[in-house]
Amino acid sequence: MNTNEQAERLANAYADMILRLSYTYLKNTYDAQDICQTVFVKLLSEPREFESAEHERAYVLRMASNACKDLLKSSWRKRTCGLDTVLEVPAPEAEEGGVLAAVNELPDNYRTVIYLHYYEGYQASEIGKILGVPTATIHTRLARGRARLKELLGGTDYERTV
Repeated sequence: MNTNEQAERLANAYADMILRLSYTYLKNTYDAQDICQTVFVKLLSEPREFESAEHERAYVLRMASNACKDLLKSSWRKRTCGLDTVLEVPAPEAEEGGVLAAVNELPDNYRTVIYLHYYEGYQASEIGKILGVPTATIHTRLARGRARLKELLGGTDYERTV
């Protein structure tokens, strides 16, 4: 049986079952679809022989279950939230003369690192990876961005109180 026939057979036999099982774990249709795809990729990339159809079915269900558990305990999933949650939180309004308005007046390279560091909570090394820039450059841009912000906000009136 060639790969296309094998993929079609597996999809016809197990797709609905994997989707339902994954949805019960994840409570999200899109994540369940991703798990289904992951399971099929593993099945097709590592073909196995089974004693019976029941053994194959049990193996497929166990793969799906384990993939769901892996996704649920992943650090990425713990640090993210769904888009429906984000829709409820309004974007910050830039007040006239406020800090966010001053940040928006900075040049692109300073504004980006200041925003990622202070508003999103990333460390300099993480920002460097995101932007593809050395960490030392990020530290320099943060320092220069802070200096520019100090000028924009009126000098010593806005000292850092942390």
